[in-house]
Amino acid sequence: MRIQIKSKKPDSDEQVLTNIWKKQEPRIDLLKKFPILDKFVKSRYFQNLLILPSLIVFYMILIAGFFGTPVGNKNIAIVFTWILWWFLLIAILVPFASRIWCAMCPLPFFGELAQRLTFFRVREGKTGPLKNKMFGLNRKWPRFLKNIWVQNISFLALCTFSAVLVTRPFVTAMVLGSMIILGILFALVYRLRVFCSYICPVSGFLSLYSMTSTLEVRSRSTDECKKCKSKSCITGNEKGYGCPWFIYMGKHERNNYCGLCMECVKSCPNDNIALNLRPFASETKIKSFDEAWKGFIMLGLAMAYSIILLGTNGQIKDWANALETGMWTGFLKYSGILWSSSLLLLPAVFLGFSFLSKLISGNKEVSVKEVFLNYSYVIVPLGLLSWIAFSLPLIFVNGSYIISVISDPMGWGWDLFGTAGFHWQPLLPEYLVYIQIILLTTGLYFAMTRAKTISERLFNTRKQAIRSLIPISLFSLIVCFAFLRFFVG
Repeated sequence: MRIQIKSKKPDSDEQVLTNIWKKQEPRIDLLKKFPILDKFVKSRYFQNLLILPSLIVFYMILIAGFFGTPVGNKNIAIVFTWILWWFLLIAILVPFASRIWCAMCPLPFFGELAQRLTFFRVREGKTGPLKNKMFGLNRKWPRFLKNIWVQNISFLALCTFSAVLVTRPFVTAMVLGSMIILGILFALVYRLRVFCSYICPVSGFLSLYSMTSTLEVRSRSTDECKKCKSKSCITGNEKGYGCPWFIYMGKHERNNYCGLCMECVKSCPNDNIALNLRPFASETKIKSFDEAWKGFIMLGLAMAYSIILLGTNGQIKDWANALETGMWTGFLKYSGILWSSSLLLLPAVFLGFSFLSKLISGNKEVSVKEVFLNYSYVIVPLGLLSWIAFSLPLIFVNGSYIISVISDPMGWGWDLFGTAGFHWQPLLPEYLVYIQIILLTTGLYFAMTRAKTISERLFNTRKQAIRSLIPISLFSLIVCFAFLRFFVG
């Protein structure tokens, strides 16, 4: 008897690319691996324990900003906010812990307290679609504003006045205090964390750069979510509040709009929520133009600040600091350049490279819009690593101010811990430029490797995918070399 064995038909290019796209990168569920962490995040004390330290420091910053010395490097409002906090946020928290800052941020604390009228316990009841008792008007946020355009514009507006914001303690305190008031007002009118989701200027870039983070909250099994009738992760129950960001975990695929409050871990009746450790820059989907433009804005601002703060052109610095120099005509020119380059020039340049990418690929089915949106992800790792490289001098050169200001936070001549007399001393200045080079080339590496992943998702054949990468790789190289020029000279 003869047995005929059929040989397996080789996969087509399209099948190979589909298999690559479906292949899941490794994940480590930290809640399963560390039961004590699981117990901690399920506690009602979890988020308040995170918020308490930042709330105390924030209160000190407000007091120092309003009543302390106006000298920036001697006031905790400037040193802690724009040197310590900014560096920790952009260089450590975002890359390694996603939007964990949103879980500990003091800005929405009072607004959320006004909605719940309780620190720890969960209020049962019904408020609209929610199964928790919530206070305030609980109105829906308008559909046409369910994007990050307001955050884009507000962040760009704040950064236009950064020369004043990061040097004047009073201005810093005014801005932060105003954000607390706005957080309370929006919480009283609209349901859940509308301020964080759609208004907060900081939230916008956290949303974008959290895509690169090595931490994520996801459902362990989407099939389990489909079988779940209560959908408690989004509606809430007696154990936890409905997601303040209104995320349904059964369809949750991206970090962008998850504030890591861990309410879903508490409320899920099936213990189906994971806190995963994953590879860097695992997410590569830009879904809308508001997200893409946030990337261009962040990239444009990083370039502008590199020129202003690290460059040798004194005139541009005088324009940016018009409050000191009185050069208001120059400030208008500076503002015009900043806004037009971020909102128009960079997107237009990238659109040109996207058109070339589609043209070279030879694919007639994929539109320029699809190429533009999908490949715009390359500016996420490029932008994040450029911002980290830019922020290094803040902590390396000015970090010694942190030591002295701890003992004299108001600049009133105190010496609480005996460090007030610590002299300014830069840290490893001779190695700084080499670290910046490593960071920029790392950003380029992730931009190009993730562009390859995107090309495999976007195009039908390997040949088309590889061809499409040529203009996008060239754009990434130009950006990287531009920043090298800014930092290295």
